Amino acid sequence: MSERILALMGPTASGKSSLAERLAERFDGELISVDSALVYRGLSIGAAKPDYPHHLVHLRDPVDPYTAADFARDAKRCMEEIIARGRRPILVGGSMLYFRALIHGLDDIPAIDPAIRTAIENEAREVGWPAQHRELAQVDPASAAQLHPNHSQRICRALEVYRGTGVPLSAWQRGEAISQADQFECIALCTEPRAALHRRIEHRLDGMFAEGLIDEVRALMARGDCHSDLPAIRAVGYRQVWAYLQGEFDLPTCREKVLVATRQLAKRQLTWLRSWPDLTWIITDDAGRLIQVDKTAIEPLKTDENNEIAAVEPVWADRIESLMRNF
Repeated sequence: MSERILALMGPTASGKSSLAERLAERFDGELISVDSALVYRGLSIGAAKPDYPHHLVHLRDPVDPYTAADFARDAKRCMEEIIARGRRPILVGGSMLYFRALIHGLDDIPAIDPAIRTAIENEAREVGWPAQHRELAQVDPASAAQLHPNHSQRICRALEVYRGTGVPLSAWQRGEAISQADQFECIALCTEPRAALHRRIEHRLDGMFAEGLIDEVRALMARGDCHSDLPAIRAVGYRQVWAYLQGEFDLPTCREKVLVATRQLAKRQLTWLRSWPDLTWIITDDAGRLIQVDKTAIEPLKTDENNEIAAVEPVWADRIESLMRNF
């Protein structure tokens, strides 16, 4: 298959899954989820699990953390298997670090002594993660500026890299990574104006609460082995409901906190996307109707067995525009 693989990105609640399902049906594709919450079993309602089949959904138990490197490995395997079946892989989701790991590669940071992580976690139990975040700001201000003071997993990772190598994580991340960007056509789906996206977020959130988000988190809590520092439980929606169930605030406050956190997530996703190279934007209105397509200079790939230009399929931006104009 000589065409690029579609990477369909966008902020939460922008309609990515719905569009990807139409594309899969029309163009003989299979969907690969790019979502750091959906990889965990038991996270369905709050992670907006689609009914349409996706690969890389519910792979791990919530107590077994899943990394961006794990995703890159698993996604490559999935793509190879889908292509071997003569079908088209379509990546869809909003976890930008996962997309980055797969498309642009991860930097080669040396293995860190596990004792360093243990020491950091023990310190955090005594002084709290905000204090660890302040320490990080002294040694790696670039990384600290991107992290919430209670984001335990990522603060711990940044500190352990600095303590273990003497080099800030942000410096490692500026290093050369192995990019496979020429294999992908990256397209972002976004609803405008921003108020329209916020309305979609709020509507979907109300649906999650009506479908049983509280009971879903209660079931995770009842297991007894999950806790609030796990990446699965720190996912937007889950951490706020977890705090509600622990009695930290009432239900109306919980809903408002989830809503604010989801809007902040969408803002972070858009910040990632604005700096993404060679990205085509598909802009829709509140109802999902096509408003605008801002295309990059991507051209179809060409086979070169005999140094001749072969006939190829249209690029994905053209397929999407045609599909949405006739849907």
